[in-house]
Amino acid sequence: MNQQLHVRGFSVSLDGYSAGPDQSLSNPLGTGGERLHEWMIATRTFSEREGLDGTGEGINDLFVRSHFDGIGATIMGRNMFGPVRGPWESSDAWNGWWGGNPPYHHPVFVLTNHPRDSVEMDGGTTFHFITGGIGEARDCALVAADGLDVLVGGGADTVRQYLRAGLIDRIHLVMVPVLLGSGERLLEDLARPDGRIPSYRPIDLTPSGSVVHIQLAKEEEGEAPQP
Repeated sequence: MNQQLHVRGFSVSLDGYSAGPDQSLSNPLGTGGERLHEWMIATRTFSEREGLDGTGEGINDLFVRSHFDGIGATIMGRNMFGPVRGPWESSDAWNGWWGGNPPYHHPVFVLTNHPRDSVEMDGGTTFHFITGGIGEARDCALVAADGLDVLVGGGADTVRQYLRAGLIDRIHLVMVPVLLGSGERLLEDLARPDGRIPSYRPIDLTPSGSVVHIQLAKEEEGEAPQP
């Protein structure tokens, strides 16, 4: 079975930003960035997971519900894991934004420059901390996924690193009809060292009434563009 690396449910504004300006530890999504995720928060599935009062069903809820389908491991950057910087202190109790039972329920590999012992959480999630870069994280995640695919969860810089390396097989972007004006772009500076830029073809375009779900598949080297 051919395992793949996926990006799923990654929200971007009409002008291409995945976070607004003036990001900070207290406001990690930047000014206006929270608007990019309102479509997801309003769904019934997300609300049930987080104990919120959302009842939205339909297309958006179907995408949220199937977010981890066929996924056996996740990779994320340290910034997505949390706001803690520098070496991990032995007394550091920060174990992610998601409380005692994170939604992953499978191994999660966190990119970091500082070693830390793995952290086992409720529900089957274990955070492993990888200091060897995106290649090591990918290799570990593919083994841990046990034949299933791997989710590259974010943030934007982590996704860009994997895109530059040509390692992302499927991308699901959520185009949100807002303009942020500035901030952090997802699809920026993607050229590889040889100057090539990864090529993708659209496989599905689904409007939900509030956002547009865009699904892309990687084109193999030498593959003819689809008509």
